[in-house]
Amino acid sequence: MLNPPTLGFILHDVARLMRKRFEQRAGDIGLTRSQWQTLAFLSRSEGIHQSGLAELLEIEPITLVRILDKLEARGLIERRQHASDRRVWLLFLTPAAHPILAEMRVLGDRTRAEALASIPDEDRVKLLDTLTQMKANLLEACRQPVDEKEANHG
Repeated sequence: MLNPPTLGFILHDVARLMRKRFEQRAGDIGLTRSQWQTLAFLSRSEGIHQSGLAELLEIEPITLVRILDKLEARGLIERRQHASDRRVWLLFLTPAAHPILAEMRVLGDRTRAEALASIPDEDRVKLLDTLTQMKANLLEACRQPVDEKEANHG
């Protein structure tokens, strides 16, 4: 008999399928997943430096540089030098990025609506509350060292 799926597997599958469905919808925008994720994160953190954005995206800085080069070539972002540190580049969206972000939000809304179809409103609220609490729990846990016994014996 197969074991029932675990919470981690279900969360991973749901996230993967939501990305897949979004990508199906977003094919006409002409951006890769990494490019639209970069725009989405940058829209919430304009003026951030490149290494800070790489950390938020959980990618290597050199990988982000290539993504930013492509977005800059398309006229969607601009790099501005930091006022007091010439080695640091700050990132901003250009006006051309805003209609694309608006379109991405609509596609995201449609994808979420599909994922949440037939789930009552009160269950949706409870789901978001529960996931938000799980995130807070894990963020706090990640700030703590792993017990040596736990690390070696799982």
